[in-house]
Amino acid sequence: MRLANFIVDHMEAILSQWEEFARTRLPAAADMKSLALRDHAQQILEAVAKDLSTSQNRGDQFEKSTGDAPRVAGAPETAAQTHALLRAQVGFDINQMVAEYRALRASVLRMWMDESNPESHLVDDIGRFNEAIDQAITESVAMFSAQADLARNLFLGMLGHDMRSPLQTIQITASYLAALNAGEKVSEAASRLIRSGTRMQALLDDMIDFNRTRLGLGINIAPTSIDLAPLAFDVLDQLQTVHPDRHVDLHVAGDCMGMWDGPRFQQLLGNLVLNALKYGAQDASVGVTLTGEGAAVLLEVRNAGAPIEPTILDRLFDPLQRGPNHQDKNADTSLGLGLYIAREIAKAHGGEIDARSDELETVFSARLPRNKQRS
Repeated sequence: MRLANFIVDHMEAILSQWEEFARTRLPAAADMKSLALRDHAQQILEAVAKDLSTSQNRGDQFEKSTGDAPRVAGAPETAAQTHALLRAQVGFDINQMVAEYRALRASVLRMWMDESNPESHLVDDIGRFNEAIDQAITESVAMFSAQADLARNLFLGMLGHDMRSPLQTIQITASYLAALNAGEKVSEAASRLIRSGTRMQALLDDMIDFNRTRLGLGINIAPTSIDLAPLAFDVLDQLQTVHPDRHVDLHVAGDCMGMWDGPRFQQLLGNLVLNALKYGAQDASVGVTLTGEGAAVLLEVRNAGAPIEPTILDRLFDPLQRGPNHQDKNADTSLGLGLYIAREIAKAHGGEIDARSDELETVFSARLPRNKQRS
């Protein structure tokens, strides 16, 4: 008997073994009924049997063996995708879900060989069956991963939102204690709380911004008509206070008026300058230029130091990345999101950001159109 016919004729026996194995996937399966344990297994098997009965060329065979079988645009989710979605929602982990497919593969082949004594078509049917199962696994894993990513991002969004209020309370209380003049020890403790609260706020803001981009929402901006020059002076003055042993030069040329989100611009500039302070030569100044040119303003941040290798340069704007040999003693508390968020802010303004590095200097350049109204 051909394998496709065997699957259809012995569907209930195969499903019983699927259910028996799924019931062992604890703790998620502990309270699941038979229907839920068999979720979409019959539809997956029917799709496999149909596939086995359909002719295919070598190209089709290779695509399926790698999990890349073509799908019709706009087609509904496959049974394997829906199965993965529901398994993720009831608490299965990805290893438990993949184990279901391994058990299915083994049980179907064992039952078929024991009962049907297949002969001439054995090798071809086994190969086709494995390809179909691999395609189902690929579809399930992709859907499961997407569902897990969505759940994680929603959790991070809620966590970030809920953390804001207690953090603000800590910061306000610390500022109140600092203003009491209740003695040197109280003032020092209040100052430590204020510094720690500021760092926590920066980390929290980075996490929330990162989470928005992962949810496809992008960086939120509220453009107004502003001059970037005084905003840049303000940012660099604050950074100079925090890093009194370093020197940052600012040069402004041309008209820097336009439609931008001021706080977001300052965040972008601050991230680029902090990066230069961390990784640049400690005995050299950091140079910042702001140049109005036509329909855009060009921001450049440059520092001296060892050149960045091309392979690293290509990944600098990826999230959760940090360069080697950083100089900042506090860098271990960073999430590695500074350059990523700087790029997302530039994109939200309709601009772009890139980097170049050689033996003389490393330069980060951001070009920001003057009249981008919304992200």
